[in-house]
Amino acid sequence: QVLLVESGGGLVQPGGSLRLSCVTSGGILRFHTMGWYRQAPGKQRDVVASITSAGYTNYADSVKGRFTIARDNAKNTVYLQMNSLKPEDTAVYYCNSKSSLSSYWGQGTQVTVSS
Repeated sequence: QVLLVESGGGLVQPGGSLRLSCVTSGGILRFHTMGWYRQAPGKQRDVVASITSAGYTNYADSVKGRFTIARDNAKNTVYLQMNSLKPEDTAVYYCNSKSSLSSYWGQGTQVTVSS
């Protein structure tokens, strides 16, 4: 059983920063593409950022230049550094681990950007 556990969400003012973490089990991190997704109320779940096993990254246009995804294989952890946060970034953020054969999700962590 592969587990993904997110942490680091919370309430932050516009312009602030947060760093999300996703700890994985099963030693899968180094072999999988890892991604961060988000889902706002009444909206679909969309990809925010992803990083391949080779370290290639991709970002949604709405977060380019503000968010950074990184992985630490030794710690089985993937991070999402979020800077210059905006109210429209408010959502539940989910960690995803994906290979050609499987896909796993974490339970999500709430990020609220509000003054």
